[in-house]
Amino acid sequence: MKNNLPILLLGPVFALSVLFSCQSTPKMPEPGATLYTVRNQMDEDARGTLQAVANVGYVNIEATNYADGKFYGMEPAAFKSYLESLGLNPLSVHQGGVTLDNADQMIADSKAAGFRYFVIPIPPMGHFQFDPATRTMSMSGTVEEVTDIINTIGAKCKAAGLELLYHNHDFEFKPNADGVVPIEYFLEHTDPEVVNFQMDLYWVTRAGADPLDYFEKYPGRFKIWHVKDMDEQGRFAPVGTGQIDFARILAQKEQSGMEYFIVEQDMTFDGMEPLQAIQISFDNLKTLGFR
Repeated sequence: MKNNLPILLLGPVFALSVLFSCQSTPKMPEPGATLYTVRNQMDEDARGTLQAVANVGYVNIEATNYADGKFYGMEPAAFKSYLESLGLNPLSVHQGGVTLDNADQMIADSKAAGFRYFVIPIPPMGHFQFDPATRTMSMSGTVEEVTDIINTIGAKCKAAGLELLYHNHDFEFKPNADGVVPIEYFLEHTDPEVVNFQMDLYWVTRAGADPLDYFEKYPGRFKIWHVKDMDEQGRFAPVGTGQIDFARILAQKEQSGMEYFIVEQDMTFDGMEPLQAIQISFDNLKTLGFR
């Protein structure tokens, strides 16, 4: 019995070491895709395009088309049911047209469709401008006004059982006329209980900012990442084919608060089709550490 004692003690020690090892390397979420990348294909054949996205291997879905109470022409419950029939999960929805007047209906329909996250992709209530000549975006109105609206809609979302996220572009990282950086103002003046963020890694990089600086300064606030790459010309590119150092960013995913990631490519170039782009991105996710 004496000789067996050390061996017996090793059992619980080994089990604990395995347990802590597993806890220190949490499993990555299932890969997600936004339907904005394949928006033209969704307009032509929503059901067939969703099947194609599922065939690639994506699981979590972000919708970007909502009109007249429907998602891609489908009633909320029907949209949810069809996604689930393909093994797809309605994770998040971009509601660019949200205002304080229509927020309640949008939130109710988003909840009925099974979404967890309600995403504001641009400043709401008309506080957004796009210059087609220069293809640049900007925010109109004051940062205080926009922040108040985001907080109000966030509280509505929480009451309905949804989580509100604000999605960035590049202009929020640039000081306004008063020297205020809008994204930092949003982060510091929104209630984390009702408002968090979807960080678009391309647009942060395009703005000349470093995602890691924001993870460190505002830990836990970035619940979803938009993952897309940037080519040498500064254009959108499939994940893993451009210049963004995803491994460096992924190393700080716990600090960021990331729970999910969504692959996106706003536009394709040089004859590449959107479905081809999301296939390339999916294939590269494993090499980069996302799968």
